[in-house]
Amino acid sequence: MENIIFDLGGVVFARDPRKCPVELVDFFSFVRFSTMPVFWEEYDRGVLSVEEVTRILGQLKGREEPEVKKLIDESIIRQEEIPSTRDLIRALKDHGYRLYVLSNMSKEYIAFLRKKPVYRLFDGEIVSCEHGTVKPEPEIYRILLDRYRLNPARSLFIDDRPANLETARTFGIQTFLFDHRDPVHSCEQLRKMLL
Repeated sequence: MENIIFDLGGVVFARDPRKCPVELVDFFSFVRFSTMPVFWEEYDRGVLSVEEVTRILGQLKGREEPEVKKLIDESIIRQEEIPSTRDLIRALKDHGYRLYVLSNMSKEYIAFLRKKPVYRLFDGEIVSCEHGTVKPEPEIYRILLDRYRLNPARSLFIDDRPANLETARTFGIQTFLFDHRDPVHSCEQLRKMLL
């Protein structure tokens, strides 16, 4: 194994529900649905702006737009490194692995996450909003493999959504299903596999 590819949300970064107001957790509960709502997927794709998403969410939730925008802003700044994953990434880097990001993420969220210290450890990234395609669509995987000339058979993709892993396997990429509810256990498993 040479290349370790990470999803971001729920794998490297998350909002800690113990530190968040219940209202915020409830408002964004849709991000944990098995299928992401179309409007949020289009936000991640870079097709819808944050203003358009604010308007849609306001209509869906029966909230005023300024209130919705405040909740979106708060959901961004409450994203933090998952400690067990951060430590795993550092260990993998020290061990000589090449590390990559493959993530569905909007402009506002990725701009914030790129400032986090752990993000500097990645050797490359493909983020959906910059390429107009989202996981599990095959094109985003193809872009990653081509841009960084990755050998799929020597690459492992870590994601918390089974559908995203299924597409990766069609390219010959090895996969690991990360449990966002128990990141410590997932990281322990990965350490046994890779270190």
